[in-house]
Amino acid sequence: MAVKTITIDMEAYEILAKLKKNNESFSQVIKKTLKDRSNTAKRLYDNLNEVLLSYETLDNVESIIDDRTLSVAESPILDEE
Repeated sequence: MAVKTITIDMEAYEILAKLKKNNESFSQVIKKTLKDRSNTAKRLYDNLNEVLLSYETLDNVESIIDDRTLSVAESPILDEE
């Protein structure tokens, strides 16, 4: 397997070191961490049937959307002369 040497600052190193388990390489930690953060929308969509939202939450989301559609910044009224 080909390798590439990179330089990171001490803060980044310490973060990686804390995430690293005894039997893991830094490469494994980086890949695992970045993989966990990728495709979040796709993962949400794939697991949508497991997401449960209360009616109160849905009402709040709908209210926010309604407020945004009424915003002057989003829906300017043009003067017709």
